[in-house]
Amino acid sequence: MKLIQSIFMLALLGAVLASAISVVWARHESRVLFVKLTQLQNQRDDMNIEYGRLELEQATFAEPRRIDEEARQQLGMLDPRPQDIRLLRR
Repeated sequence: MKLIQSIFMLALLGAVLASAISVVWARHESRVLFVKLTQLQNQRDDMNIEYGRLELEQATFAEPRRIDEEARQQLGMLDPRPQDIRLLRR
């Protein structure tokens, strides 16, 4: 009877130790995943900021006044004179 109790106690002790190790491992994994999540959230926030900057830049470059200014300066484009305009009818 004493032998069975000793074996049972050792089995319980082994189960408690295995459970404790599992808890420690799960907590460690949880912390590692939380750190990774935080890094990814920071990366997402940085990308959202960059996306906002790019949208603002695109809106600036697509502004009609800026396009007209660039066409006049870089391409030498001018408004046509009234005598150079011809209307075509079908």
